[in-house]
Order: sequence, then structure tokens, then C-alpha cells
Amino acid sequence: MENMSFEESLEKLEEIVNKLENGDVPLDDAIDEFNKAMQLVKTCNDKLNSAEEAIAKIVQENGEVIEFNTND
Repeated sequence: MENMSFEESLEKLEEIVNKLENGDVPLDDAIDEFNKAMQLVKTCNDKLNSAEEAIAKIVQENGEVIEFNTND
């Protein structure tokens, strides 16, 4: 699952949520699907955090890295 793109992970997560919301899943399968969903949530969160870190740094023309702060 970690090799999936953010968009693929999110799409798979939505599929699992829809399946579980439908309620036609046996309990054991629902638990397995829930565990898969939690892994996907972690994967998506990790990818978002990595993207946020990358965006938070700006490389100036001289190569100096500065922190980008949107709170100013």
C-alpha cells in the first residue's frame, strides 16, 4: 500500500468506507477492511506530512533554503 500514490490510496480508502457503510460485510471481513483502511489513513497522512515539509522550504536562487511560514 505504501507504493500507491496519494490519489490511489485515497480512492481505495473511499472504496473501503463505502463497503463498510453499506453494512453487508461479515464481521471478520469488516475488521480486516477496517485495518486496511487504517493503514491507508496512515499512508495518506505520511504523504501529506512529507508534502507539507517539502512545500514549507523554499530554495532561493543562491541555494539558500529558507522556511516558508504562512502564519505571518
